[in-house]
Amino acid sequence: MKRYFLFVFYIAFLLSCHSSKESVATSVSNITEPQTKIEPTNSDYWQQHVDYKMDIDMDVNTYQYKGKQQLVYTNNSPDALNRVYYHLYFNAFQPGSEMDVRSRSIADPDSRVQDRISKLKPNEIGYIKVNSLKQNGVSLKHETVGTVLEVKLDMPIKPGEKVTFDMDFEGQVPVQIRRSGRNNADGVSLSMTQWYPKLAEYDFEGWHADPYIAREFHGVWGDFDVKITIDKNYIIGGTGYLQNPNEIGFGYENDTVNKPKGDKLTWHFKAPKVHDFTWAADPDYFHDTVQVPDGPVLHFLYSGDKTIQANWKKIQPETVKLMQFFSENVGKYPYKQYSFIQGGDGGMEYAMCTLITGGSNYGGLLGTASHELAHTWFQFLLASNEAKHEWMDEGFTSYISALAMNSLREEKRENPHSGSYRSYIRLAKSGTEQPLTTQADRYALNSAYGAAAYSKGAVFLAQLGYIIGEENLKKTIKKYFNDFSFKHPKPLDIVRTAERITDLELDWYLIDFAQTTNTIDYGIKAVEDKTVTLERMGLMPMPIDLTVTYTDGTVEDFYIPLQMMRGEKPTKATIIKDWAWAYPTYTFETSKSIKSVEIDPKNGMADINAENNKM
Repeated sequence: MKRYFLFVFYIAFLLSCHSSKESVATSVSNITEPQTKIEPTNSDYWQQHVDYKMDIDMDVNTYQYKGKQQLVYTNNSPDALNRVYYHLYFNAFQPGSEMDVRSRSIADPDSRVQDRISKLKPNEIGYIKVNSLKQNGVSLKHETVGTVLEVKLDMPIKPGEKVTFDMDFEGQVPVQIRRSGRNNADGVSLSMTQWYPKLAEYDFEGWHADPYIAREFHGVWGDFDVKITIDKNYIIGGTGYLQNPNEIGFGYENDTVNKPKGDKLTWHFKAPKVHDFTWAADPDYFHDTVQVPDGPVLHFLYSGDKTIQANWKKIQPETVKLMQFFSENVGKYPYKQYSFIQGGDGGMEYAMCTLITGGSNYGGLLGTASHELAHTWFQFLLASNEAKHEWMDEGFTSYISALAMNSLREEKRENPHSGSYRSYIRLAKSGTEQPLTTQADRYALNSAYGAAAYSKGAVFLAQLGYIIGEENLKKTIKKYFNDFSFKHPKPLDIVRTAERITDLELDWYLIDFAQTTNTIDYGIKAVEDKTVTLERMGLMPMPIDLTVTYTDGTVEDFYIPLQMMRGEKPTKATIIKDWAWAYPTYTFETSKSIKSVEIDPKNGMADINAENNKM
């Protein structure tokens, strides 16, 4: 049984690495970079670069591992760097850590965490211990402070300079609690995410050495060369392309030919131009592959009962459609493969792969697969800082995955984002909302974070389509991806992209919707024969779509431009005079007697009070 799965695994990786007429060695040299090459649109733009080489020896009995890391860091900034910082994420899974204390002190703790970290025994905790660190061969002073390693450099790294850091470290995989860990609820042995000393990002805002408390991640773009030595019965899936199928005995019928010696195998992966490296391993993984036409090979690694196995197989053709949808509507997926791997504690995106738990519920499995795959575009390739701009990650992903599922299921709902609108409006009226500028760990409530990041973030894009027109939004998303993938875009970048597409002024939208908790509330104040008077009760300005039904049964759509936009979206509606924000009321005349009036009949605005939108 094992040899069959290993053989399938070998074939799948070869498909992702070379054509049938090429040698393995030749094919590897052809996949050292993603297909997409994108140059900065601003000549002043810069970003750091890091290349990792790591050799890891994993003990599957103790869940401890030893590692050697050689890291080549290129300082592309205009600044001399006197210090560097590494993330040591596994250190969060220790009693008394910030993650532990925060989970036990917040009013609505994450049900997956709660007080579980506080109860971990010494052999169950997670840790990363740095035993030695050298800069160009010279030993460095360093201090572990929670989940961050603080390093004082021997010599400053000058602008444009490359330095080599050599590190010996060891780690212990924690009992699975949040994202990473061993022996999760599905029985997967190892979910190895954010498992290595990871250099923190430095950009024009400075260092981003945030502690790991609850949220997600930020990293430096670079190339990874990783060797993982592990028990020979384990199957590994994750980031990167397998380099040594022959050495670990894949695909051979004769046990005497190239048979691995000893109890362990070393898996060698290379991952070009990524900002993290993830892997999962289990001795009981089933492994399937599916080829996306004119796209990557999809890998599926999973285990479980017959129902779970059936559902993991059932989603495979659907994920092909999802990959095609995202590539068509955002931008082409640039790598040769992508993996759906059972592991973790729900669903979480990583470089060239995702970890997903469960599978007993097909709808839940497919929905999670859609959302996590969409993260490849809105987060992994458009690598916004998830600690500062979590809504650009979760919200934009929720937006595009809702469109994908609507297309996949052929539901053809008029507003696939209605759930996000409802969730945001509940938040806006709850009294617990904080602006989207809130650092991801600083939300007073987990529920407020979730509604803001996922729902309000999705509404940001959907409502932008209401403001500039759906076709312009589609163009904006594609240009945003084209201009900012393999970078670290900020909130202004999506707005400026929309401005370039439309020639409209849109900074007000970013300010009011993302940087404040101002709300939208427009209403109909009066209708008298041929006269309509509207009023603005909320502080946030918007252009207005309006439908008037006349007493003779005819219907006319009107569009009221927002003066500060300095233009209008494409529309077939009758365009009437601008509405300046400071005026609380707006009156216009129609040509016929009015029966009824409705503001925003398609619910494109996140108006917090729909009851006053009809008369």
